[in-house]
Amino acid sequence: MRKQIVIALFLIPLTATWAQQLSIVKNNDAYTVNVTNNKQTLMSSPKEGLWSIATGWENGWPSNWQHAQISEIKEVGEWKEVIGKLTLPEGDWLLKDYYREEAGKIKCIRRYEWKGKQTLETVTLSVRFQLPSNNAKPFLPGILYYGNPSGEKNGKDNVAWYHGEAGEEALFEEHRYPMPFSSVEWKTGNNYYGAALHTVPSPVYKGNHFDQWWSLGVKTNANNTELELLSGPIGYNGQHNIAKALQSSPMPYGDTYIKVTPGTVIEKTFYLEVYPVAQQGAGFQRPIYTSINLLKPFYTDDFPSYDEIIKLKYRFTNSRWVEGADYAGYNMFPSFVKPQIILGWAGQCEAPAYAMQVLANELHDNSVWNKVQRSLDHICTSPIDQEGFCIIYDINSKTWTGKDPVSQGQTMNSIALAIKEGRKNKKVNTAKWEAFLKKSTTVFADRILAPNWKPVNTAEAFFIAPLIEASQLFNNPTFKKAALKAADYYATRHLSMEEPYWGGTLDATCEDKEGSWGAFQGFLAAYELTKEPKYLTYAKHACDVTLSYTVLWDIPLPAGRLADHGFKSRGWTGVSAQNQHLDVYGVLIAPSVYKMGIYLKDESLKKLAKTMFLSCGQMTDPTGSQGEQIQETNFAQHGDMSDVFKLRGGYSESWTVYWITAHFLHAAAEFKEMGVKL
Repeated sequence: MRKQIVIALFLIPLTATWAQQLSIVKNNDAYTVNVTNNKQTLMSSPKEGLWSIATGWENGWPSNWQHAQISEIKEVGEWKEVIGKLTLPEGDWLLKDYYREEAGKIKCIRRYEWKGKQTLETVTLSVRFQLPSNNAKPFLPGILYYGNPSGEKNGKDNVAWYHGEAGEEALFEEHRYPMPFSSVEWKTGNNYYGAALHTVPSPVYKGNHFDQWWSLGVKTNANNTELELLSGPIGYNGQHNIAKALQSSPMPYGDTYIKVTPGTVIEKTFYLEVYPVAQQGAGFQRPIYTSINLLKPFYTDDFPSYDEIIKLKYRFTNSRWVEGADYAGYNMFPSFVKPQIILGWAGQCEAPAYAMQVLANELHDNSVWNKVQRSLDHICTSPIDQEGFCIIYDINSKTWTGKDPVSQGQTMNSIALAIKEGRKNKKVNTAKWEAFLKKSTTVFADRILAPNWKPVNTAEAFFIAPLIEASQLFNNPTFKKAALKAADYYATRHLSMEEPYWGGTLDATCEDKEGSWGAFQGFLAAYELTKEPKYLTYAKHACDVTLSYTVLWDIPLPAGRLADHGFKSRGWTGVSAQNQHLDVYGVLIAPSVYKMGIYLKDESLKKLAKTMFLSCGQMTDPTGSQGEQIQETNFAQHGDMSDVFKLRGGYSESWTVYWITAHFLHAAAEFKEMGVKL
């Protein structure tokens, strides 16, 4: 029997601050920079020195590490200036840090100045701070979720994983981070603590490679855990000099040292924060809101307008309309693929039936109602058995096939919303839709209420929201009972983060945005139905995991399709620990993020939701078409993938599956029903 846990997570407002202080302590003629919370030291600079610089490169990794201690401390206004020097045979490094306490965190500007008379050919610079535990769990947004246990179990080469063994490290390019911070959670006694290193991302000056960036991550030592920045070296899963470049394997990415010429000055800005954690699995939440507050990704005037987005997406929707004597609907695929009407992820061919009803007045198209009626009537011919209904209709063979809980749950939710809207406007006949939804919902309610129900992953959380909608549409308490059982089950299973949300992406079996989104959507629906505070707590936890895939900054891009369009990455979302490109999925999530802003009285979440919707309208061409994959980092799934140094900045535009369009219309309808104008 699964253990029960007591939920006591903080619903942290964005403006919350902690009693956090910087202290510089001298012991045995050496200084240590400490970060304390309520007078408890939770982060310290390494004992060997505040500054660590490697001048060698052996076996494909930095070597000849040398360290420098603080020699002088000054007060400069509200800043503490600490000064040091590292003397090498070739000359001196002059080193300075400036520290300031700033709204619940510590800001630092680090300066390295090379005063030698000759070039250092293989230098690695670092920023290192240590936590007093060698059993800390890492949270690297979009990359590594408390070790990625499910991703490792289902495909060790597909994802980064982390066990926390001495000497283990996980370092990734800063441009791979949607939120540029590395964080950990650990337990001391009966209490949990967290710490984060936030960075101002930047390419490395004097890097050996074109487009070489600083790397950010975590390392476990014999007696502590270290948050660190390096001037380029990356690696994970026990391997150095590899990038998570392909869906199922890494690619070599070595020789990431820098060549430092005389007179070179390099600066790096970062932030430190430490904090108590209310409960196991909540340590990642605080730095997410710190990152939002630091980066403030709220400006939207340089994005396509709402009206333009809707016009183009509806134009593209009509281009995918297909009909015959015994079918009607929206083709998931572009013309070079055989025509299919596919429900849920990744077709979403059922979604227009809800969205077009709500948006009918602004679409200015008299054919809307006929298409809504015929498309959903056809979908409701999908056969239903004890495993639910089929999601793939092949237009050529006239057959229904395929089943998966993500797609079934999403389809049922859209049908439920279409029924609710149809009952209000009286312009469509919902009888067939209601019969189909009631029958399919009964199947999944019975499955969930069975005593032996034990889903493989978080995918079946997508049933929670439609079960709740159906319970209200049909006044059926059994559907409600099943929904709340599932919500409580998934909270118990995932809130500790011993098993993070996973399994919602059809082409990945790992920790992912879609799994956390399914839980977030379900928990939020449970709260709106019951008004029980525990469901809002659950929803915030899943919301924050989902948000961690959201890019909060505009990642500078090399020459390529994205740079051609002046692409701005803020508001887009990464996919999973396995598939690390960007997509427009965040559009679908945006209305729920806005709702959380209402419930938590957090204006920043409302602003972020607006950014998520409007930003994702970028890269839409005049026909309304938009590609599926944005290559913001060294990762690709399509095109020429032979050279890891040429992946970043690419754009996969040929695979224009219909979900990309459907999500915009669905989210626009939700925002309109909420009375939110974008």
